[in-house]
Amino acid sequence: MEPKRSNARKPTVIRKSIVARKERAARESVFPDLRNSGLLARALILYVAGVAAYSVATTPTLSEFPLSMATSLALSLPIASVVGMFWIAANRLLRKLAYWQAGTLLLLFGVAMAFALALWLGAAPWRGVALTALGIGATLAYFHTLGRALSPAVTEARLQALQARIRPHFLFNAINGVLGVLRYEPKRAENALEDLAELFRALMRDTKELRPLHDEVVLTRQYLDLEKLRLGDRLSVSWKLDKMPSDALVPALILQPIAENAVYHGIEPSNLPGSIEIEIYRLRSTVTINVRNPFVEHAGNHHGGNKMAMSNIKERLALHFDAEAQMHAGPRDGQWLVQILLPYRPTSKNNDNASAL
Repeated sequence: MEPKRSNARKPTVIRKSIVARKERAARESVFPDLRNSGLLARALILYVAGVAAYSVATTPTLSEFPLSMATSLALSLPIASVVGMFWIAANRLLRKLAYWQAGTLLLLFGVAMAFALALWLGAAPWRGVALTALGIGATLAYFHTLGRALSPAVTEARLQALQARIRPHFLFNAINGVLGVLRYEPKRAENALEDLAELFRALMRDTKELRPLHDEVVLTRQYLDLEKLRLGDRLSVSWKLDKMPSDALVPALILQPIAENAVYHGIEPSNLPGSIEIEIYRLRSTVTINVRNPFVEHAGNHHGGNKMAMSNIKERLALHFDAEAQMHAGPRDGQWLVQILLPYRPTSKNNDNASAL
């Protein structure tokens, strides 16, 4: 008789799975990236507000407030500057740790700097240490609360992305385009089906992470090749990529939906041939993406679907880059221009693809 297999290891496996999920959940609260100008501005405002609140609380009369504020700033500014520089320099390390671990490390560093500065000046260390601990603690608590508040927005943005990714008209048009050349150009139809499969594979990927700009361009080329199959000479595409930083990290599916809107709103409503121009370049620390297409002023409801894709892209840009990214859309010189400005973040083996918060 075959002995029964023991199930003793199953609880261990389940416990390990639960622990792993908890660790992943803890790491979902990503440590703030102070290189982001929007977060840096918030941190500076919090710092000044914290010093002002401390001065008000420790000043017996209003007339003494300016002197108390100046003294508190003089004591805390060097420490705040050193802590800020450490925060930026150790960004990769801090964002690999759980939020509480990174916060504890930053707090200990700040308190140590405050204590060392007080000893060097021959002053009582309690004031500088208290200011530092309160300032860092309040800042970390604010960013943690902000990150938790944004997490539903991330989920909602991902759901909107799923809804906006596949438009039924594109699927039907792509299949009809393939069927149109299947009999006469079977090789071209085969290549088109491969592009379609790759396109839908990319559309089904998780859009939470940042991806190299080169990958987004390849995906958009595949999409436009499929549209050319259907529209023929009515669609031409001009690419200006001489100064494009291929290694720049951008939100997934940032370019293809704009190209799809350009086809849907700029090419399809007109019987005349039209051109889409896609220009991408880097100027210092800013990456610029320009997409131009013919502007059909009286397209009626044809422009109605433009809002969802554009608002979705704007929301994801804000979630990833905060105030550092901008997006503009509108008529210019007889064409419709969509322009995206975002910070240049190169791809690297150790690069953190998470959002600013």
